Amino acid sequence: MNRRTFLTASIAASAAVLLSGCGFRLRGTKSLPTLPTLALEGDTNSAVAQQVALRLQQLGTQVTADAPWRVTLGTPVLTERRLGGDGRASREHELTLSSSLSVQERASNAYYINNETLSTATRIRVSDDDLLNRETLMMEAEQTLARQLSQQIIERLTYVEGMQ
Repeated sequence: MNRRTFLTASIAASAAVLLSGCGFRLRGTKSLPTLPTLALEGDTNSAVAQQVALRLQQLGTQVTADAPWRVTLGTPVLTERRLGGDGRASREHELTLSSSLSVQERASNAYYINNETLSTATRIRVSDDDLLNRETLMMEAEQTLARQLSQQIIERLTYVEGMQ
């Protein structure tokens, strides 16, 4: 092993040790606690609900109709706001996707979350003259927002007291 390779390897190992020692973790590597069996209700045909069901399945959470916990998802609402002037050039658009969430324990009919609204937003720059590219960019942004909102819903479910 030559000196340069040794120095590179030792610097990389030192950086890894220092970062792990200070508590640094890559985003998304934290394992979520296991959730009990859930029943998904409400608007279960939306892209957000499909993402939530998929993510719950990946986490090993069973989703059945007679589960002890009911998770009611509202219909996701996408709002678009144009930012900037009225010129014919490209414009920035702010897209916000929001949905309501309720969590109810079936045995006591107690609501642990009652119609809480969760939302996520993004900004994209599109040209109003390029209609084909505009629709593609908007669809990709909507899909990304659906994934982000479903992740927020899962994270919110993990913090419900009494659910673990």
